[in-house]
Amino acid sequence: MKIAALFPGQGSHALGMGTDLAAAAPPARQVFDQAEATLPGLLALIEHGPLDALTLTANQQPALVTASLAAYRAWQEHTGLLPFAAAGHSLGEYSAHVAAGTLSLPDALRLTRRRGELMQAAVPVGAGAMAAIMGDPAAVEEVCSALEGVQPANYNAPTQTVISGEKAAVEEASAQLKARGLKAIPLKVSAPFHCTLMRPAAEALAPDLQAAPLGQLHFPVVANVNARAVTDAREVPPLLTEQITGSVRWVQSVRHLAEMGAEVFVEFGPGTVLTGLVKRILPEARTLNVGTLAQVQEFSL
Repeated sequence: MKIAALFPGQGSHALGMGTDLAAAAPPARQVFDQAEATLPGLLALIEHGPLDALTLTANQQPALVTASLAAYRAWQEHTGLLPFAAAGHSLGEYSAHVAAGTLSLPDALRLTRRRGELMQAAVPVGAGAMAAIMGDPAAVEEVCSALEGVQPANYNAPTQTVISGEKAAVEEASAQLKARGLKAIPLKVSAPFHCTLMRPAAEALAPDLQAAPLGQLHFPVVANVNARAVTDAREVPPLLTEQITGSVRWVQSVRHLAEMGAEVFVEFGPGTVLTGLVKRILPEARTLNVGTLAQVQEFSL
């Protein structure tokens, strides 16, 4: 059975995520202990909050890596299974690379803490915006290409594309798309992710990514920016650098995993965002979630 492992991005976090696993499964406890040793205070935030502090991107990013890897490693020990390939949504691409052996957990935690700090600092609060557009992605691309300062950020589902950029440009693109009959929903975000305004963050994180020790991949990871399977670790730093300003091609990534032979998609970590998107992309796909102790114990193919 070919298992595609999926790892969620920002917005899937919750207070207490992964703590039931850490209390009962030694591999999950090990992940939590490593996270605390690397970023002291992170465990207290995950366990007790406050939610506002956990939601801050510099905290949320490493916290989600921790919870996702706790679920993945507890599942792996319990089942003895290994995915044939993986993908992560935005931040989740770092979790995927820890699972694949490209990055160590401490390095991924340090990188995602730094990534969060840099992304938050890249744009003054209120200067950028994001909006979810429901409708034909070709119309979204056409409108964005005719405007300065806005671009498609996430191709989440066949009829859901998120746009990102300068506040005025996002508002103008939303108005034009509404006039064409599409639906535009402004998103509550702390910064305009996955657009050219994030270039300062990409440039500052690039040396850290280049300096991180890389391991050989146990299985391919499909990259967000080009929806292609990566098997050579040397490709990873430039792809993760490009990802900060580039589009998350989630629709294409899921379709590519299916073309590679994926028979079941398993989302590791809190929430069900990605399995929900997979069902919209591939209605016939089989999906499972592994984010709690009960889900690990009840896992069955």
